[in-house]
Amino acid sequence: MTADTPVLQVEDLSLTFSGVKALSEVSLVAPAGGLVAVIGPNGAGKTTLFNCISGVYRPDAGRVFLDGKDITGMASWRVARLGVARMFQNLALFEHLTVLDNLLLGRHVHYTSRWWHDALWRGRTQAEEIRHRAQAETVIDFLDLTRYRRMPVGILPYGVLKRVELGRALCAEPRLLLLDEPAAGLNQEETEDMARYLLDVKEELGVTLVLIEHDLRFVLELADSVTVLDFGRKVTDGPPDEVRRHPDVITAYIGGGQA
Repeated sequence: MTADTPVLQVEDLSLTFSGVKALSEVSLVAPAGGLVAVIGPNGAGKTTLFNCISGVYRPDAGRVFLDGKDITGMASWRVARLGVARMFQNLALFEHLTVLDNLLLGRHVHYTSRWWHDALWRGRTQAEEIRHRAQAETVIDFLDLTRYRRMPVGILPYGVLKRVELGRALCAEPRLLLLDEPAAGLNQEETEDMARYLLDVKEELGVTLVLIEHDLRFVLELADSVTVLDFGRKVTDGPPDEVRRHPDVITAYIGGGQA
């Protein structure tokens, strides 16, 4: 890996389900510290692309590289250990656990102690637990979740839950963070807050972000570059101002109106 090596590079990715082309030769590059948005209509292949990157699906053709390392078809837990975390569109939090406990689940990939160490609760296990809790507390402060840290997530408002979902992904200390519609279901104020947090993640933590989003204003204000998919194919990519004026994007994504 060199200084110019992108954190994520997807080359000609293709995947077919029962004869239906979910992805067809899709390529994407996310440079270190960048924020790349993937947009397109429902069924365009955006989440399928994320599933191939994170190891949920094995593509039929094409390659996925993380920091120059080929991770194509690698098991999802191995991809996570290499530094890829994901925030899902549908919340997958444990309602009866506190915010802190949900965030600690994001640290699981970094646990190294064995079960017999945990059973004895000796020095090594205690020291590791202290480190993991310290990291979770850092994320709680970063996302302004301090007042909620001991509350069960099942009683919290949706906007806060989205932050907890983001926090759990950040607890994995990712190099690459995949965000599937992070602003979905949020009101205007909550959307603006989420945009601010994502910019902080990018600029203060140096995490490379790739996000799927339907809110064009959200995308155009945040993204360094935008990739547009339609029917599993890449329509275009480039800076937001160029992409929003592309005639195929206006037809496929905006439905004939100007962005």
